[in-house]
Parts: sequence; C-alpha cells; structure tokens
Amino acid sequence: MFEKAKAINELRKIQSALAKEIIKIETGNGAVKVTINGAQEIKKVTLDEAIVREADIAKLEKWIESGVSQAITKSQQLAAEKMKAISGGLGIPGL
Repeated sequence: MFEKAKAINELRKIQSALAKEIIKIETGNGAVKVTINGAQEIKKVTLDEAIVREADIAKLEKWIESGVSQAITKSQQLAAEKMKAISGGLGIPGL
C-alpha cells in the first residue's frame, strides 16, 4: 500500500515536471513554429510572414498540422520516458 502511495506521489511530481518542459518544433523550412509543453498544451504557434506570404493555404495548413503532430509525439515520448521509472510501482497495466 505504501509503495502505491509513493508511486502516485511520484506520478504527480512527473506530471508537474512535464508541464514545465517546453518542446519547440519547426516545419515548412521555419515557416511554422509550434511550442508545446510536456503536458501536451500548445503554448504558441508562430508563422514567419516572409515564408507564409509565398505559401498557399494548403501548404500552410499541412505545415501547421505537421508541427502540432510532431510536438505532441515528442511530448508523449518525453512523458513515456519519465513514466518508466514509476510504472511498475503503480500496478496499473499499460502504464
């Protein structure tokens, strides 16, 4: 029982640490920059005017989609790495 409480406390610490981690992704040769935290909250999307002016809407949409997808994938990988340390202590399958 004590081990599970300890593992839950560690999980909370990891969640807090993940929220502070910042991940930055660039797509479209720097046209789109996505900033996300480890809790998968999108913090900012920036567009480079010089590049975007020359791009059509379809390209821009793809770059944004790609940037957000890459940022989420990276944040998931970061969370998985941090969760490995406590996954056995929780006794929850799949964690």
